Amino acid sequence: MLLPLLIAAVIGYLLGALPFGWLIARKFGINIFEHGSKNPGATNVKRVLGEKFGAKGKRAGDLAFFLDALKGAAAVGVAKVVAAKWTSNGSGDVSVEALAITGLVFALIGHSFSCWTRFKGGKGVATSAGGLFVLLPMPTLLALVAWVTVFQVSRYVSLASIVASIALPAAAWLLDAPTAFAVLASILGVFVIARHKSNIGRLLNGTENKFAKKPAA
Repeated sequence: MLLPLLIAAVIGYLLGALPFGWLIARKFGINIFEHGSKNPGATNVKRVLGEKFGAKGKRAGDLAFFLDALKGAAAVGVAKVVAAKWTSNGSGDVSVEALAITGLVFALIGHSFSCWTRFKGGKGVATSAGGLFVLLPMPTLLALVAWVTVFQVSRYVSLASIVASIALPAAAWLLDAPTAFAVLASILGVFVIARHKSNIGRLLNGTENKFAKKPAA
């Protein structure tokens, strides 16, 4: 069991560590670590590139979010493949749940502390969402509804992400999701909220950045 767990962890970390936001911003000649919140996550990429390059920059930010979410989904998918191969080769039974959780946790660690960017990284919202969508589709959809609702009302991405991080584990427990996945959702929710510590301070002080609504045509 130890070797497949190690494989899932290493692959998960390497997938998560892919610094898509940083790479996309570099394509525009921007070092994202020197602009906005200095965070390579999709929100900062979209805000910074959108301000400088308009619609093209915002689309680049959306691409960063999609790719960051894909990292989480891929980490879970690879872990499941490892489990299937390990079992089919007669090497012994392994827990698919354990490998999937390991892959996603290490993808989140890789995203937040990427070896390619001196162990700096994003807050993990998109990567968590991608992996949890594979493991907990309905709770994740409900969390997405919560995110969209809070964002549309407040225009604060950070507040929407914090609320979604609470809504997802709550939905997982209420919908009787597998206990291991519900516990994972709870742990990742706490992790994501902790990564938003500075945003919480700015929200309380009234200095957090908002995404402005588009003017009516």
